[in-house]
Amino acid sequence: MEAVLLAIHLIVTLALIGVILLQRSEGGALGIGGSGGGNLFSARGAANALTRATAALATVFFITSIALTILSVRSNKPKSVFDAAPAQTQQQPGAPVLPKLPGGKATPELPTAPTK
Repeated sequence: MEAVLLAIHLIVTLALIGVILLQRSEGGALGIGGSGGGNLFSARGAANALTRATAALATVFFITSIALTILSVRSNKPKSVFDAAPAQTQQQPGAPVLPKLPGGKATPELPTAPTK
């Protein structure tokens, strides 16, 4: 599901970039289109169609962005290497670390001096 939604999101992104670049530039910026001759639409009809296409693609872009965010948050994948590592028992600071015997048990503690 996530891969399909991501593919749709990328296609919509590329289409949105193309539609924006086709629009007529009013300020002399990045617009490629705008030549008046030989178009299927009139200048006003083409502008309206491109504006509506931009609005529709932008809406789909936002919907897919939100859906991808929700899917990402709900996934149970570990977020880092440390989350995937098995938990180890914590020892008190300053406590001696006992080496393990071949059977997996800790070495027996050395006898201590009797307390008075």
